[in-house]
Amino acid sequence: VPEVYSHLEGGGIFPLVTLTETQRGYLVSVGRQVNGCYLSGWYDGCAVMMRRLLESSIIEAFEGTGLDKKIKDPQSGDFFQLSGLIDAALSEPSWNLPRNVRRELKDLRDLGHRSAHNRYYLAKKVDIDGVSGVYREAVEAFLHLANLL
Repeated sequence: VPEVYSHLEGGGIFPLVTLTETQRGYLVSVGRQVNGCYLSGWYDGCAVMMRRLLESSIIEAFEGTGLDKKIKDPQSGDFFQLSGLIDAALSEPSWNLPRNVRRELKDLRDLGHRSAHNRYYLAKKVDIDGVSGVYREAVEAFLHLANLL
């Protein structure tokens, strides 16, 4: 089994072949970590890496459409954090995000936030499984907007 497919063969949650199409090695690496954490039962790690891949795909979409100034702090030039990126993505009038993505994007953010910042929260397999479909749809939508797929 080629390495690109290896994490999906065992039940990973994101198709690495999709990320390979982007020709962005860092996206493939993060996707491997998403799948590897999931397969290892490290669900908090999986949620945090899901958050990172979502954040990166939103940034790619803004950069790919020449709108990256909309997601940068005007003084520092730094990209917004995920909440600001999501707000900007949801309010971008030139984009037609899928209905499911628009409705669930903040919930996807919250899963990663809880796993990263709530010391009492421990993500479970059911938490990841419950969002994996819309998560894939969201990441792919942003990568399409970036003209990477």
